[in-house]
Amino acid sequence: MSIKKIHLFFLSILFISPYLSAQVSLKDSSISTPLVGVSYGFQLSGGDLVKRFGNSSSVEIKLDFKTKSYWTFGVNGSYFFGKDVKENLFDSINTSTGAIINRIGEYADVRTFERGFTVSGTIGRMFSFKKPNPNSGLVVDIGLGFIQHKIRIETIGNNVPQLSTDYKKGYDRLTNGFLLSENLGYLYLSNNRFVNFYFGFECMQGFTQSRRSFDFDLMKQDTQKRLDILYGAKVAWILPLYKKAPQEFYTY
Repeated sequence: MSIKKIHLFFLSILFISPYLSAQVSLKDSSISTPLVGVSYGFQLSGGDLVKRFGNSSSVEIKLDFKTKSYWTFGVNGSYFFGKDVKENLFDSINTSTGAIINRIGEYADVRTFERGFTVSGTIGRMFSFKKPNPNSGLVVDIGLGFIQHKIRIETIGNNVPQLSTDYKKGYDRLTNGFLLSENLGYLYLSNNRFVNFYFGFECMQGFTQSRRSFDFDLMKQDTQKRLDILYGAKVAWILPLYKKAPQEFYTY
């Protein structure tokens, strides 16, 4: 699915859902409602991933549906990124001083970054605190999905033949696989709809493998089965998509 189609999907939800939802009183009882969230997270690496990358940040778009019986069902997609790449990729093309020579015989400016994404579906349960209303409380969920990450290689000036577009694939460690995730957090939906947020803790386990047929620096294919772990905290702004019940006024 293209980025444009994803944008159109979420825009359609934003504009159509309020007209499809029944008018409800959030303060008085548990309601069923779609929830759109945009979050930022800070993550630590664990498992095999800690040998490759350091800390990272993430942004996520999430669509959940909360039922009256306090179950939640959702889909989400996140993009994570960082600057701490620990692997030495270029020993085979470095000079004795550890530098890379560009096309005109000068030291090349080569930079590496962590880049990745996840997509998953989730199911969870809310435990309401009843304040400020029955729709706020502790949320626990688990998810199944897909994770992919790689090393982004940038050559400033784009003048390093050894790292042209095709050759980068031999160094970028493209890796993906099955994803399992667990989340524990607090969801707050205000009575006036103006302040709605979520904050919590997440742990993700990726059961992954390299998807490149050959790594140039290793001079072979990487066939290792990996357990890539990301864990950390995130905070989200939430947009609940329901129509607020009108105020009733009586005159005598």
